[in-house]
Amino acid sequence: MVIAGLGLAGFSGADALLRRGGQVSVVDDSDGAKQAERGRVLELLGADVRLGGAAQLPVGDVLVVSTGIPLDSHWISAARERGMAVWGEFELAWRLRPAVNPAPWLYVTGTNGKTTTTLMLASMLTAAGLRATAVGNIGVSLIDAVVAEQPYQVLAVEVGAPHLPFVSSVSPQAAVCLNVAPDHVDYFGSYDSYVAAKASAYQRTEVACVYNVDEPVTEQLVRQAEVQPGCLAVGFTLGIPAPGMLGVVDDLLVDRAFITNRTSHAQELAKVSDVAPQAPHQVGNALAAAALARAHGVPPWAVRRGLRSFTPAAHRITDVGVVAGVSYVDDSKATNWHAALTSLRAYESVVWVAGGQGKGQNFDELVIATRDRIRAAVLLGVDRADIRQALARHAPEVPVVEVDSSDTDAMTLVVAAAAELAQPGDTVLLAPGCASRDMYVDFAERGDSFATAVAALEG
Repeated sequence: MVIAGLGLAGFSGADALLRRGGQVSVVDDSDGAKQAERGRVLELLGADVRLGGAAQLPVGDVLVVSTGIPLDSHWISAARERGMAVWGEFELAWRLRPAVNPAPWLYVTGTNGKTTTTLMLASMLTAAGLRATAVGNIGVSLIDAVVAEQPYQVLAVEVGAPHLPFVSSVSPQAAVCLNVAPDHVDYFGSYDSYVAAKASAYQRTEVACVYNVDEPVTEQLVRQAEVQPGCLAVGFTLGIPAPGMLGVVDDLLVDRAFITNRTSHAQELAKVSDVAPQAPHQVGNALAAAALARAHGVPPWAVRRGLRSFTPAAHRITDVGVVAGVSYVDDSKATNWHAALTSLRAYESVVWVAGGQGKGQNFDELVIATRDRIRAAVLLGVDRADIRQALARHAPEVPVVEVDSSDTDAMTLVVAAAAELAQPGDTVLLAPGCASRDMYVDFAERGDSFATAVAALEG
C-alpha cells in the first residue's frame, strides 16, 4: 500500500498499517523538516519513504491520498494509469475498524458550523455515558480513533468536503449536511463538484439523513442519496417542527422524529437557554447535533446535559470584551461570506470588521442581506477592496474605514477605528468572510490579535 502525503493523517495511516504487518511505501512532494522527521520514524518501522518532487510512485495495489492533496495530483494520475485503487483517509479508516463491534460513525458536514455541531454532538454522547470523541478535522485523528487500544463506542466525525473524494464503502449510522454555500471551489474546480462532494456524505447512511429545513438544497441532497433500507429523512428547523423533524416550540427544543407518537406529540429535549450563545444559527447547530444523537439512541436528558456542559470552540462567536457599552465579538472562523452572513444576522447593530483573502468570492448577496444591521465597516487585508465595492454598490450610506497596514499593529488600528464608529449597544464583530493567511498564520492568530487589541482598549 502506498500513502501519499506525510501530514498527520498520512503518518497515522502508515503507522497503523505498519503495526499490523502491512507493506507500506510513503511519498510526499515535500522534503521539509516535518516530513523528514516523520519519514525517519516510519523507516524505523519498515516503511519505504520517498520524499521530494523527484520521487517516483512505488509499486502497490492501493494509493491512499491524504486530505488536501489536489485532485489533479500526479500521484493520483500515476496510480490510475497503473490500475491502482485510490482511497481517501476516511476509506482507510473505515477499513481499519475492528471486525467485532466497530464504533458507528455520525457524520457532520456543511460549509459552516461543522466544528461546533460535532463538538456539541460529542458532548451529548459523553453525557449519555458513552465512550465517544470528536474526530476528523478536530480532536482525535480518525485513524487513531478507530485503532485505539481502548475502543470508542461511537464517533462524532467532522467531515470537510476534501475528505469525501475516494470514499467507496463508508456507511455512517447518521449524517447531516448543515448548509451549502460556495467554498473550496479552487480545490474541486467548480461549485457543482463541491456540492456533489457534500452530497456524497449521505451515501449508504443507515439510520437517519438529517437536513436543514431552512436550506432546501440539503433536503434535495438527501432525496438523491442512495441509503440503506429503512433510513429516515429527518429535518431540523428553527420553527415549529412537522412530524419527522426537530424544531423549536416556544422556548423549547423538541423532537418529533425519534418518538413513536410523533404525529400528535413532541418530546422536549432542552431549552433554548441551554444553548450558548443563543444565536439562531447556534440553536440550529444544537438541533442538528441532537438529531444525530437521537439517531444513535441518546435519551432526551443527555441532549440537555450535553448542551449545558458544552463549551464553544474559540473564535466562533466568542465574546471578548465590553468597552463603553459596546460589545466585541470574535468570529474569526467566519472565513467565507456565508459564515459571515450567519454571524451578522445574530446582531441588530454591527460595526463589521472584515477582509483578508477573498478566495474569489462575491460579497454582494451578503451586503444586501445585512445592510440594515451594519452601522459601519472597518476593512483590512489583501482583498478588502472586494468588500468595499460591494458595500459601495448596495449600502453606500455605511461608513467604511480601510486599514492598509499588514504589520503586527494592524488589528490595533482596526479595533481603534471600530471603537470610534460604534455607539453604546452596538457590537463590533470580527466576521471577516475571508481567509487569514495574507496577514496571519491562521484564523486563530487573527482572532487572538483581535482579542488582544480589545483588551488593550479596555485598559
